[in-house]
Amino acid sequence: MAFQSKKLINDPNDVVTEFIEGLIETYPGLQYLDGFPEVKVVLRADVSGAKYDKVAVISGGGSGHEPAHAGFVGEGMLTAAICGDVFASPNVDSILAGIRAVTGPMGCLLIVKNYTGDRLNFGLAAEQAKSEGYKVEMVIVGDDCALPPPRGIAGRRGLAGTILVHKVAGAAAACGLPLSDVAAEAKCASEMVGTMGVALSVCTLPGQVTSDRLGPGKMELGLGIHGEPGAAVADLQPVDVVVSHVLKEILSSETNYVPITRGSRVVLLINGLGATPLMELMIIAGKAVPGLQLEHGLAVDRVYTGSFMTSLDMAGFSISVMKADQACLDRLDAPTKAPNWPVGAEGNRPPAKIPVPLPPSHSIQSDKTLSRPEKLSPQGHMLEAAIEAAATEIVTLRDNLNEWDSKVGDGDCGSTMFRGAVAILEDMKKYYPLNDPAETVNEIESSIRRVMGGTSGILYSIFCKAAYAKLKADAESVVTALHWADALEAAIAAVSKYGGASAGYRTLLDALIPALSALKERLNAGDDPVDAFIISAEAVSAGAESTKHMQAQAGRSTYVPGDVLASVPDPGAMAAAAWYRAAALAVKEKYNTA
Repeated sequence: MAFQSKKLINDPNDVVTEFIEGLIETYPGLQYLDGFPEVKVVLRADVSGAKYDKVAVISGGGSGHEPAHAGFVGEGMLTAAICGDVFASPNVDSILAGIRAVTGPMGCLLIVKNYTGDRLNFGLAAEQAKSEGYKVEMVIVGDDCALPPPRGIAGRRGLAGTILVHKVAGAAAACGLPLSDVAAEAKCASEMVGTMGVALSVCTLPGQVTSDRLGPGKMELGLGIHGEPGAAVADLQPVDVVVSHVLKEILSSETNYVPITRGSRVVLLINGLGATPLMELMIIAGKAVPGLQLEHGLAVDRVYTGSFMTSLDMAGFSISVMKADQACLDRLDAPTKAPNWPVGAEGNRPPAKIPVPLPPSHSIQSDKTLSRPEKLSPQGHMLEAAIEAAATEIVTLRDNLNEWDSKVGDGDCGSTMFRGAVAILEDMKKYYPLNDPAETVNEIESSIRRVMGGTSGILYSIFCKAAYAKLKADAESVVTALHWADALEAAIAAVSKYGGASAGYRTLLDALIPALSALKERLNAGDDPVDAFIISAEAVSAGAESTKHMQAQAGRSTYVPGDVLASVPDPGAMAAAAWYRAAALAVKEKYNTA
């Protein structure tokens, strides 16, 4: 029977901010940005971004996993942690605030657990930071070993093994290594670690009732850290049996998730999930070490036991096994003041909070830059016509997109795109500097980010931000057709990088990739740019229609039967084709009447 849980909280909506306030009072080496409730960032009190002479290491994600991630902020580990709401990815503005607060000339490394929301929000923040002049790299950690290799792009979840990656990267950064080397060490560490979890109870979100999903005498194997069901439910077994099963799954030669073979040196991390007594965790450690040594022939060089990445009040544990050579062990052994690695912080108490840093671009932009020019250049007129036509087409197509999406998704593709299109049409009249194509694309991204939301919103924000960065870097006063083609290519690459999809996955990329190919082919052949644009618009339509024949490998369509998919094109691809085609026809009409 479900029942209301007992929690020592005030307002459930304030648990994360009040947690941060208590954390700062407890550890004098930490501060937070004064931006509650939107910005929830914990950072080292001894780091000032503009003056910091080492690579900043930043991580974060949804709250509810304490001490991760804020408890691992400190010299020798994380420079800042970005805290989302409970089990929710932090927003882009919060991530950007953290980057701006601690990143100096050496740049920053973002360590992100492999969840779609985290990938997309951190990805867009990375692109925005790059456009502001910061050096940024991102490493995604997916150490889950509980599930067989997936069909789609979701991939392996990021679990407690991420903490070991934090430590390796933080120690490398503390040595003064350049960003490329710190990122390389973090990526290598992420590929050496595997994790699997076991739950004896279901966690309870603040202010909600406790689920009765697990009955008495049952346990879940292969769970995530967000309260989602495990890979399997089994009868509760003695700890020897459970530990042996978990180790076999992590070290399985069939999945080959980690490159660990007999004779390898490893480190072991036993992680409590929030409500597991230390006594039980130590029992697990005591069984796991001889299991690794005797059953699997491994040399266990380090053992870390405690609660590192929890799931609120869940009873259970996870085991992480990481291959570690001497260089890796040196990173793990390096000193750190991160309070939960288990080394305490000490020193004089600085101010508990500092202001949220503003983006450098705001201080140098004039009002004129962010307003519509009094007189449009020929290039500005052309761009205005294309944007207006593209957005208007999406407004018209709202109901059709929703209808398609109701069959293969959650039914709101048209409404989401409609909100973005309306905002673009309204903002273009006031704010878009249409004579400057690059800055106009940047303002389109601002309109989209403000109103669209969801996966579509973040993907289109990434699309526009990457296109803006390419145009800004390559183009001068006049943006040529080849510049636009290169910007489209950069935008597609960014969406693929952070979203995980590529050609054939049944997404908007299946419309845009053929369009890019046709556009570049015709431009390189010397065709008139307008004719090349029209030909590429034909390719975008054909690409969108072809999604009917594809098996979905991304988004909610992956759960829809193939016979249903075969009757409906991908709504995202159809939306992309619609705005692209409308823009091309508008450019042709404008060109012919000029």
